[in-house]
This record gives sequence, C-alpha cells and structure tokens, in this order.
Amino acid sequence: MIAKKIFEEISSKLGDTIAQSPAKDIEKNVKSLMGSAFNRMDLVTREEFDIQQQVLIKTRELLTQLEQRVAALEAAQTFTEATVEDAVETAEAAAAKVVAEEQQNKEA
Repeated sequence: MIAKKIFEEISSKLGDTIAQSPAKDIEKNVKSLMGSAFNRMDLVTREEFDIQQQVLIKTRELLTQLEQRVAALEAAQTFTEATVEDAVETAEAAAAKVVAEEQQNKEA
C-alpha cells in the first residue's frame, strides 16, 4: 500500500515537472509549427477525402450509364435513318413507276 502511494506521488511529481519544463513548451511550439505547415499545404481531412471519393464513384457510374444511353440512341438513330432511306427509295421507285405509267398512257 505504501509502495503504491509512493509510486503515485513520484508519478504525479514527474508529470508536474514535465508539464512545467521547457519540454512542454517545445512540444507546444512543434505542434504549432506543424499545424501552420499543414494549413499552408491545403490538406483535406480523411472525411472530406472519403466524401469526394464517393462522389467520384457515383459520377463514374452515371457516366457509364450515359455512355450506354448515347450508344443506344445512336444505334436507334442509325436504324431510323436506314429505315427512312429505305422508305424514300421505295417512294421514289413508286413515283417513278407512276410517272412512267402516265407517260405511257399519254403516248398511247
């Protein structure tokens, strides 16, 4: 019991001595210097980094979806253009046939 009390007193006195010593001031100064250096480096917190990482992941997913939609629209447009071209060719052929028939009727 007495040894425990002596140990606690020594520990307390050492803590007080260190708190009042120049080592504590040096520690404060080093922390201050490091803090100002980090502020000048324009660093971000881990939480901010994680948030931006999640935003990037969602943006990539959206980009992939949009690329797929654009590809589908381009394919549909190509199909539509081909269908329109076929319809125009058919209509032109039908019109040419009608014109040819009318010319034959006039000649006859």
